[in-house]
Amino acid sequence: MFGMLMAMMGMLPMVGMLVGVENAGVGFLVHLVNSAIIGAAFGVLAWPITTKIGPVLGAGMAYGVVWWVLGALLLMPLWLSVTADPMMRSMVFTVGSAQWMSLMGHVIFGLVTAAVLFGLRRRAHS
Repeated sequence: MFGMLMAMMGMLPMVGMLVGVENAGVGFLVHLVNSAIIGAAFGVLAWPITTKIGPVLGAGMAYGVVWWVLGALLLMPLWLSVTADPMMRSMVFTVGSAQWMSLMGHVIFGLVTAAVLFGLRRRAHS
């Protein structure tokens, strides 16, 4: 879902630049790999609280915010300053309209990931 938001905002070529290729398709693949890894980590961390929907959704939202700070505000600008443009270093912890949209996407990612994890846990215990 977040990848679709990024596509609509035209951000996927910049994500591709994380691996040195300014291309929306490559950016989408990079984003999918990152999302799978980050989502799996949430599954491991949040598994003990997945028996109740409220706590797991709250944890998912918080996890999304944490990854917004780590990924969008810190790691991505630093990485892009090495792979694409040294001036990206000045974007570390810069918050503008694109970053607020990114926050929304990260929170949605956390909520969807948490909801899926909750559903998987219920299904496993049925």
